[in-house]
Amino acid sequence: MADLLAAEVRLMGASNVREQKAGVSFEGPLESGYRACLWSRTASRVLLQLEDIDARDAQELYRGIYRMDWHEHIEIGRSIAIDFSGTNNQITHTHFAALKVKDAIVDQFRERFGERPSIDINRPDVRIAVHLNRGVASVGIDLSGDALHRRGYRQMQGKAPLKENLAAAILLRSGWPAIAAEGGRLVDPMCGSGTLLIEGALMLGDIAPGLFRSTFGFSGWKSHQPDLWKSLVEEAQARRQAGAFVSGRILGFDRDPEAVRAAINNTGHAGLEELINVRESGLENLDETFQGKGLLITNPPYGERLGDAAQIEGLYATLGRVMRDQFGGWRAAILTGNPPLAKAINIHARRTHTLFNGAIECRLLRFDIDTAHFNLPENRPSREERLARARTSEGAQMFANRLAKNFKRLRDFVRRDGVTCFRCYDADMPEYAFAIDLYEGDRTQVHVQEYRAPEHVDRSAARQRRLEVLSVIPEVMGVSAEQVKLHNPEATHAPDAWGQRVDVADEITVREGDFEFGVNLNDPIDSGLELQLRRVRSLCGESVRGRTFLNLFGGSAAATVYAAGHGAVSTLTLDSSVDCVDRAQRNLARNHLDGVQHQIVRAFPLDWLLEQRFQARPKQFDQVLVTPPSIIRGRSRETLFDVQKDHAQLILDCMQLVAADGFLLFVSQHHKLRVYETSLSGFRVDNLSSSTLPRDFERSARSHCCLRITRF
Repeated sequence: MADLLAAEVRLMGASNVREQKAGVSFEGPLESGYRACLWSRTASRVLLQLEDIDARDAQELYRGIYRMDWHEHIEIGRSIAIDFSGTNNQITHTHFAALKVKDAIVDQFRERFGERPSIDINRPDVRIAVHLNRGVASVGIDLSGDALHRRGYRQMQGKAPLKENLAAAILLRSGWPAIAAEGGRLVDPMCGSGTLLIEGALMLGDIAPGLFRSTFGFSGWKSHQPDLWKSLVEEAQARRQAGAFVSGRILGFDRDPEAVRAAINNTGHAGLEELINVRESGLENLDETFQGKGLLITNPPYGERLGDAAQIEGLYATLGRVMRDQFGGWRAAILTGNPPLAKAINIHARRTHTLFNGAIECRLLRFDIDTAHFNLPENRPSREERLARARTSEGAQMFANRLAKNFKRLRDFVRRDGVTCFRCYDADMPEYAFAIDLYEGDRTQVHVQEYRAPEHVDRSAARQRRLEVLSVIPEVMGVSAEQVKLHNPEATHAPDAWGQRVDVADEITVREGDFEFGVNLNDPIDSGLELQLRRVRSLCGESVRGRTFLNLFGGSAAATVYAAGHGAVSTLTLDSSVDCVDRAQRNLARNHLDGVQHQIVRAFPLDWLLEQRFQARPKQFDQVLVTPPSIIRGRSRETLFDVQKDHAQLILDCMQLVAADGFLLFVSQHHKLRVYETSLSGFRVDNLSSSTLPRDFERSARSHCCLRITRF
C-alpha cells in the first residue's frame, strides 16, 4: 500500500516523498501534515518527526530524550503517552524503553517547572512516537491520535469487518476513482456492514475521511495551529457540498438482515444515504442486469470447516455466474482469504495483488468481465465428485489405513485416562503433512491442520492430497463432513490479527479428566485447549493444595482450572487477548471455580513482569507456569520477544516471583529450543520434557520443552 499512500501525499502538495517499508516519509509545512490527517484514505498514522537521537542503550536513550526541549510541544498540566517500537542488542523490551522515554520527559518538566505531565495511555493530550533502529531512535509527535482507519462513521459492524483504510486501498487499487469519473457505478453484492460502499462514496463525493472525527492527536499539542486546521476543515466541507451526489450510483446487497441494518445505519451516520442504496438480497437473487460501466467489488467469506469449504466454493461459483450473466463489460475486484476457492469464479484474473487483512494474507483479484477471460471447461466435476474420486485413489486408501490404525490404538489408550480429546495423526506419512485432532464433547468435531508446504512442493499435488485426506476422515472417524474443520495453512499467526473476535456460539464443551473446557475450532489462533500440554496441566494440579498459583500467557486458563480444582488457595492468570480472558472466565465458571480468589487479568505478561522487576517487594507465588509463544511481534511487525533469544531473561524474571520453596514450570513448543543453561546456573533445572509429553504427541517431541526450575 506504500505506493498508494505516496500518491496520496503527493496530491496534498508534499515534497521529497519516499516509500519506506511500513509507509512513506515526506517533507512540507504543517499544513501538509494536517492535510494527511484529514484527507489520507490509506494511512494509519501521521507522525511529525522531531529528531533522530543516538540510543545504543537505555541510558543514551534517556539522555537524548532529556536534551530535547519538550516544553515546545507539551503545555504544563497536559497528559502524554509513549508509543515505542523497535529493539537493539541493549534495548530488548519496548515497554521498558517507553518508561525510559517517559522518565526523561517527566524529569525535564519536574526540574524546569516543578510539576510533571500526567500519563494517559488511552486519551493523552500528546502522544509521542519513538522508533528504534539499531542505535538510532526517531522521535516524533503522533498527529493522528487514534489510528486513522477509525473514521468515526461505523456505529455497527459485521462479523469480519474490513479496516476502513484497507477498504480504501482496495478501491484505489481497483481503479474506482477513474471508473467513477466516467460515470460508472459501484456494486458490492455481499456488502456486510458497508465499509467498501462507504469508502467508495467518500471518493465519489470528494469527501475527506477525517471529517467524521472529532479529535486528532494534534488537538492537545502546544504547536497546534487551530486557525489553519479550521480553514482546512472548512475547505473540506465546501468540497463535500460540491461533490457528486447522484442517487443509485452505489449499490450494496447482503442476504443477512443484520448486516443490511448495519450497513444502512453506518451509511446514515456518514450522511450518505442519498448516494448509497442497500438492499436485502442473496447473491443468487440479484434481479438486475447492470449495463454500462462499473466496478463490482466484494470481500466474500472463507471457511475453515470441510462443510464450509464446500459451501463457499459454491458461493464463489455463484459469484462467477452472476458476474458473467449480469455484469458483462464491468470490472471486478474480489478480496479473498482463500485463493484456491476463488478459482471457482471461472474467470481469469488480469491482475493479482497481495494484501494483509490484519495478519491474514489475502489476494486481491482484478477482473475484466468479458468472454475473452471466461474459463468454463466442459464437464468440470463438482467438489463432491472430486472428493468421491479422491476417496478411491491409492493414496487415499493408504492414508485411510494409517489413520484407522492410529485412531483405534490411541483412542483405546487415552480413554483409560479419561481423555476424550487427542491427536490421532501427526504427519505419520510425510507426504500427507497433516495433524488431525479429535475433540469429543457435546458436539464432536475433528480439527485438521495442514502443515505449510515448502515452496518447491507442487501445489496441484498438495491440493490432491488434501482432497484425499478430507475424503476419508468422515468414514474412518465416524463423523460427518460438517464436523470436520480444516485449518487454513495460509492464515498467519501474528499479534495484530488477534484482535479479531470469535463467535462464542461456535464453542463446544469437552471433558478432560475431572474438568470441562470450552473449545472453539473456528478460532484460527487458539482452539482453547492445547492437547500437547495435557500432562503439564495435570502436573499443575499436583501438590498445589493450600498453595498459590500464577499462570502467565494463560490463554483459556485450562492449567488454572487444574490448579484451582485441586485446592489452590488463590490463582492469578494473565493474558493479553480479550477472547482468551473471556474464555478463561467461562472455563472457571463451568467448573464452579469462579470465586474472587481466582483472578483473570487482561495484561501483557512481559509488561507485568517488568513492573514486578522494579517493585521493592514483588508478588510471590508457590507455583508459576509460563508458556510463552515462540515469537511475539508488535504493531509495526517488530519482534518484541523471541523465545530462543529471550527465554533465559524470561525465566529470571519469573523466578523473582517464586516463593522460597516453590517452583517454576517453563513450557515451550518452539522447534528444537536450545536452553541457555549457563544463564540459569543459579537454579536447579530439571528437564521434564519426556515425562510430560503425551503418547499421542510422540512425533512432536522436538517441539516440546518442559523445565521445572527451583532454587538450590
